[in-house]
Formats: sequence, structure tokens, C-alpha cells
Amino acid sequence: MKTINVTEITKNIREMCIEANHYLTPDMDCALKKAMTAEKSPLGKQILSQLQDNLQIAGDDMIPICQDTGMAVVFMEIGQDVHFEGGNLEDAVNEGVRQGYTDGFLRKSVVKDPLIRENTKDNTPAVIHYEMTAGDSVKITVAPKGFGSENMSRVFMLKPADGIEGVKNAVLTAVKDAGPNACPPMVVGVGIGGTFEKCALLAKKALTRPVNEHSDIPYVKEMEEELLEKINRTGIGPGGLGGTTTALAVNINTYPTHIAGLPVAINICCHVNRHAVRTI
Repeated sequence: MKTINVTEITKNIREMCIEANHYLTPDMDCALKKAMTAEKSPLGKQILSQLQDNLQIAGDDMIPICQDTGMAVVFMEIGQDVHFEGGNLEDAVNEGVRQGYTDGFLRKSVVKDPLIRENTKDNTPAVIHYEMTAGDSVKITVAPKGFGSENMSRVFMLKPADGIEGVKNAVLTAVKDAGPNACPPMVVGVGIGGTFEKCALLAKKALTRPVNEHSDIPYVKEMEEELLEKINRTGIGPGGLGGTTTALAVNINTYPTHIAGLPVAINICCHVNRHAVRTI
């Protein structure tokens, strides 16, 4: 049994909120640089170059990559041999978000009630997903999600007979409908299977997979590659101003489902696809 004081959770999440909002992950940095080389449209190249300049300034001057510093989404993968002490875990996570957004001078975008709309003034509460795993470590993923891209999310409750082509059409429909609103070049997270809420969680989690890693299921890998090619043929392009780079990756997660259903969720993220990952 490993004992972790919840103050350690707070400390790491504070730092991760600041890190994710100022720096790209190495895989995203590499993907954007490759896109600038591959982009065929002069205007598209110019937009990608400006995005690179923005990222450089953000890192050098500690300015957020985007003014929308997002709602904090936190994935907690907790080993079953871990014991927490020193307080409530969920309170510790939210305290880390509060400190990160306050001390990091990040925009506070969360409202206390979805209809009354009073700002909480510290970007809490976070959206927290817990998963129990084997072992005695805790893997934390902090993914600040801006709502320009979040608002483009879709869930399709397809019929089993719609099959793989129906899934592909659903993804392409969501991307085309999003157009420039998701700040392309985008990363497209897709969840297939489970239930209404499970497929959405699969899609959200898919965004945290490195963009240079494919699914280890052969047919899913083929679908990721095919959809990326088709999305990049839509002509939406960087910034939605036309070009051959509309998406940097399509990441698909699957899960068993009911004989009568084929749930599909699409969660799109903008060109920075912010997240930070640590294991304690």
C-alpha cells in the first residue's frame, strides 16, 4: 500500500494547469511543424506560421496559448493499492485547479449555475473522471477544454445497421459542421460504443492520446488514417481559411455496446489540444 497526501495532488494539478495553458505537448509541437511543411495553400502556410509565432511568444513570455484557458477536465487513474490521506481527494483536485488558475493569471471561465451564470471566479469546479487501475501509482491528466471547439461536439445514436460507413459519415458531418469554429487544424477525438455517456467519455479521452500514436486495433487504425485523409480534403484548412490541413489527427477509442445500438461521439479540439500528464 502506497500513501499519498492529497497536498501532493493539489501541488501537481496547480502546476499542470499552468503548464498545459502555456506549452504544447511534444507530439502536438511536432505535428504542427510537419503541417507547416506539408500544407499546400500559401494562405494556409501563412496561418500555420502565425500559429507557430503565437506559440513561441506564449512559451517565452508566459502568456496563455489562447485567451480561452478552458474548463479544467481532469482524468485521475488511481492504482487500487494507493491510500490518500490529509483530506478529501476531490477537494484537493479542485484546490489545485483554483491555485493554478489564480496564481497563473489564467482566465476564469466557469459559472456556478448553467442558467444563472454567476462566475465562480477561480475556474472551479473541474470536471473530474476517476478510474481504478492496478498498482500503486496515480496518473493525472489535466486537459483544459476551451468551448470554441467543445461547442462543436456531437453525439450520434446510430443503428447497428449503419455500420462502419455510418460512423465515418457521422465524423465527417461533425467536422464539416464545425468548419472554422473549432480553430483548425483540429484534433478529432471519436468514441464508438458503450452508451450515450460512455461514448462521449471515450471521445474526450481520445484527445489525450499522442497524435502520433494510432489505435492498436487494425481496423480502427485504418479508419483513423482514412478519416484524417478525408477531413483534410474538405478544404476547411488552417483557421478555416482554406487549405490541405484541417486536422492533425483522428484518435478513435472503442468499447463494447448493446446489440441494439451504435453510439458515436465526436469531441473536437483546437490546434493546441492542451493537456499535461504526470504520474505520482
